[in-house]
Amino acid sequence: MDYGTYYSIVNYAVMPAWLLLAFLPKHAVTQKLVHSGLYPVVFGLLYLVLWVRALAFGESAEGGGFATLDTVMTAFSHPNVALMGWAHYLVFDLFVGAWIGRDAAKRSVNHIMVVPCLIFAFLAGPIGLLMYLVLRHFKGVSTASLDEASA
Repeated sequence: MDYGTYYSIVNYAVMPAWLLLAFLPKHAVTQKLVHSGLYPVVFGLLYLVLWVRALAFGESAEGGGFATLDTVMTAFSHPNVALMGWAHYLVFDLFVGAWIGRDAAKRSVNHIMVVPCLIFAFLAGPIGLLMYLVLRHFKGVSTASLDEASA
């Protein structure tokens, strides 16, 4: 398979989790699939494979690295590293979305109000997290900590 196909696969792979978070937040399937750690493990393994390919097998751009913006841009010019970075974004955004869902449920935040936060967490992770924290604050359920509320 080519990198474009892998890109499509990882993009489509997270969609069921986001749909479950948005539309069936309390369903057993959501609990087992999204909140189980399955996605971080699978994407973590994918990331590890891509990382090994970059470091051990030269599947990276010459001159790429993370020391400066220019070397980061060079690194991401190779499809293996770009896919690695995209998988990184996808799994961490989903991790944040799952945390938002769990935290909101434990704090009894109305799910309809949480859905826009989840949409933004999917599209632009940090903005969705910021929206949820602002919502949590204005709903009067905020704490200074990001620890999940006690069950």
